[in-house]
Amino acid sequence: MIQTLFGPPKPTFLEKMKQAVTRTRENLSEKIDQVVALTKEIDRQTLDDLEAILIGADLGTKTTEEILKRLRERADRKQIRDVAELKRLIQEQILEILNATPSRQVKPPAGESEVVMVVGVNGTGKTTTIGKLAYALRTEGKTVLMCAADTFRAAAIEQLEIWGSRTGVEVIKTKPGGDPAAVLFDALNAAKARRTDSVIVDTAGRLHTKSHLMAELEKMKRTARKVIPGAPHEVLLVMDATTGQNGLQQARLFTESAGVTGIVLTKLDGTAKGGVVVAISRELGLPVRYVGVGEQAGDLLPFNAQSFAESMFAVQ
Repeated sequence: MIQTLFGPPKPTFLEKMKQAVTRTRENLSEKIDQVVALTKEIDRQTLDDLEAILIGADLGTKTTEEILKRLRERADRKQIRDVAELKRLIQEQILEILNATPSRQVKPPAGESEVVMVVGVNGTGKTTTIGKLAYALRTEGKTVLMCAADTFRAAAIEQLEIWGSRTGVEVIKTKPGGDPAAVLFDALNAAKARRTDSVIVDTAGRLHTKSHLMAELEKMKRTARKVIPGAPHEVLLVMDATTGQNGLQQARLFTESAGVTGIVLTKLDGTAKGGVVVAISRELGLPVRYVGVGEQAGDLLPFNAQSFAESMFAVQ
């Protein structure tokens, strides 16, 4: 990037994504280079060695098998000339998988607030993600309310209030231990009265094994529908990218019980296993909506499949 009179320019979206997946890219590219360097041509033996590399990057067994099946067909016909072409073919398949994932987001009726419910296990960065999402929407010029419906954990309410102060977004709350559905009811009515564009709802860091918490979440969804038609319009599950396949199993259970429509993947910059993005799309059929790439308020990026695929290999 070129230095300007006003200091260095802000990194572009693609530059941020490349930085975030540096560890994943280095892990994949270097190992692919090593495997190909040992053989004179890219054949089935080369691709057998590649299997462990792709699984190690957390693309998942199903996704890896799908990619390798098509690569083997080309290799048998001597149609993979060199390592650069091999990487390009993998990149193309990753992009194809990501683009095939349907959007499950529902748009609210004209004039109504969009209601985004955020779910996930404590420790994944759920409440922080809500603060960053509020910041992102504010920078788009939207009006936002945050609803502190994680009443089971007093620290969650306090944390959300800190983000409210940082972003200039009001937090609708109740006392710790209060009824989550009641505070949601208040937040949605406030949004209707003010014609607020978006309401982001924090929920208890519930585990899929706690059936009473899942019942509470369903109660909240019924309450939302009574106030705003079709709400919640999106249910985002926050996943920690560093948990890899363990997080994927957790996501399956949440998807079944919470009606998840999209994924927010946090800590993407802290793992060499960023391939889990592809596994989520392929195995869960869920779009990754946002990725967390740092600690700052502006480090929650709307997910872009093209940029991600390009960043994974940096193929020219």
